[in-house]
Amino acid sequence: MTGAMTGAITGCELAAQVVVIAKEPVPGRVKTRLTPPFTPQQAADLAEAALADTLATVASAPIVRRVLALQGEPGPWLPAGFDVIGQRGAGLDERIAAALSDTRATWPAPVVLIGMDTPQVTPELLAQAAEPLVSGAADATFGPAQDGGFWLLGLREIDPALVLGVPMSRTDTGARQLARLAGAGLRVQMLPVLTDVDTAAEAELIAAEVPGSRFAARLASFVSARPVLAALNS
Repeated sequence: MTGAMTGAITGCELAAQVVVIAKEPVPGRVKTRLTPPFTPQQAADLAEAALADTLATVASAPIVRRVLALQGEPGPWLPAGFDVIGQRGAGLDERIAAALSDTRATWPAPVVLIGMDTPQVTPELLAQAAEPLVSGAADATFGPAQDGGFWLLGLREIDPALVLGVPMSRTDTGARQLARLAGAGLRVQMLPVLTDVDTAAEAELIAAEVPGSRFAARLASFVSARPVLAALNS
C-alpha cells in the first residue's frame, strides 16, 4: 500500500480495511438451506443479491481498503475498488483465519471481516467496527448473529490462534469465539445483533429491514411469481 496509508485517518477515511469472505453464487453451492421453498437457482440469485448489497455497502464505507476473499470466480456483482484474494484452508475457521492474515499481510492496518449473509449491514456499522480498532480504544470488535454465530469480527492485530479451532456453524459459535477473544485478554467492543440469511423466514425478515435493497427486490420477484407458477402447474 502507499505511504498515505500510515496514519489513523486518511482524509475522511479510517485507516482500516474490510474483508468480505464469500462464495461465488453458484446454484447448489450457496444458500442450500433455502431449498426448498426456493429452487437452487433462486437460492443462488438471492445469494448474489445479498453479496452485491454487502459489497456496495463496503464500497461506500469510510475505510481505506476493501478486500474480497473469494471462493470461486468474480462476477458482474463485484464493484470496482476491491482487491480480490483467494480463500485458503479447509474448515471455515481456517478460511476466516487465512482471510484475516492475508488481508493484513499486504497492509499492516486493522482488519474487519464480514460475510455475505447480512445484506442489511450499513456503512455506519462498519465504521463503528473499524474506529475503535484504529483509535486503539479496542483490540477487537464483534457482531453477534441472531442464530448464535457472528456476522463480524474485527481485529487490531491478527493472530490466527484467535480463530483456529473455534467450532463454526453451531448455535454456540458466537459465544465460543467471543470467549476465545476474552481469553486472550483482548478488549472487545460489541456491535448490534444482526440476522443472517439462512432460511426463508430469515430472508423475509431481512428484506423487510431493507426494502430498497437488491436482496428485497429479488426475494419479492420470487414470492410474487409463486401464485402464477402454482396456477400454471395445476
